[in-house]
Amino acid sequence: MLKGALKLLAGLRLMLVTASLRAVLWRMLGLLAVLMIILMVSVFLLADYVAHLWLPEGDAWYWMLWSWLVWTLAIILAGLSGVMSFTILGSAAIAPWLDVLAVRTENLRGHVSEESTSAWWRQCLVSLANSVRPLTGLLLWGCAALAVFWIPVIGQLLGTAIWTYAGVRFLCFELMDTTASRQNMNFSQRKASIKERRFFWLGFGGLAMLMLLVPLLNLLVIPAAVVALSSDISGSDVS
Repeated sequence: MLKGALKLLAGLRLMLVTASLRAVLWRMLGLLAVLMIILMVSVFLLADYVAHLWLPEGDAWYWMLWSWLVWTLAIILAGLSGVMSFTILGSAAIAPWLDVLAVRTENLRGHVSEESTSAWWRQCLVSLANSVRPLTGLLLWGCAALAVFWIPVIGQLLGTAIWTYAGVRFLCFELMDTTASRQNMNFSQRKASIKERRFFWLGFGGLAMLMLLVPLLNLLVIPAAVVALSSDISGSDVS
C-alpha cells in the first residue's frame, strides 16, 4: 500500500517541478475548478437530504449522539459520491490533455511516443465509455451498502465502509484509464492488473481518495495520477 501511495506523490512532485508538464496542467485547471464548484454544491444538497432521511424523530436522550453520527456518515457518503462524480466527468472533460501529459511524461523517461490523433470529442467519449463497466461494479457494491444501511447503528457504519472500499476500487480504474488506454489494455486486463497488485492499487487509490476530498489539492489528483503511472516507461505499475 505504501508503494502505491508514494507512487502517486512522486507523480504529483514530478508534475509540479517539470515545466513541460506544468504547461499542460495550467490548461486543465479552469475547467476542473468549474466542475468542482458545481459538484460541491450538489454534494452539500445530497448530504442534507441523506441526513434528514436518517434522522429520527423525538427528543430521546440519545438523539443528539445519533444526530451527530448520522450527519457524519451523510457527509462522508455525499463526499465520496462527489469524488467519484468528479473523477468520471473530470477525466472525460480533460481526456485529450491527459493524453498529452502522458506523452510528455513518457518522453522525459526516454520513451518516444505520439499523441492521440483522435478528435477531442471522440477522446472524451472513449473516456466516458471506459467508465461504464467500473461504474456498473460500483453500483453493485452500492446496492450491497444500501442493503445494510437500514440496520440500526452498525448498518450505517458497515454500509459506509463498503461504499468507501467500492469508491477506492472504482478510482483505481478511473485513474489508470489514460495509461491503460495507451497500452491498449481492455477492461479484463485492467481488472486483472488491479487484482494482481491489490495492495499497490489500494494505496494508490486510497491516497487519491483522501486528496480528492481536500479543496484545491483535488484539482491536481487526476493529472498527477497520469504522470505517476506514465513515468514508468515499462508500464509495470499498470500491467
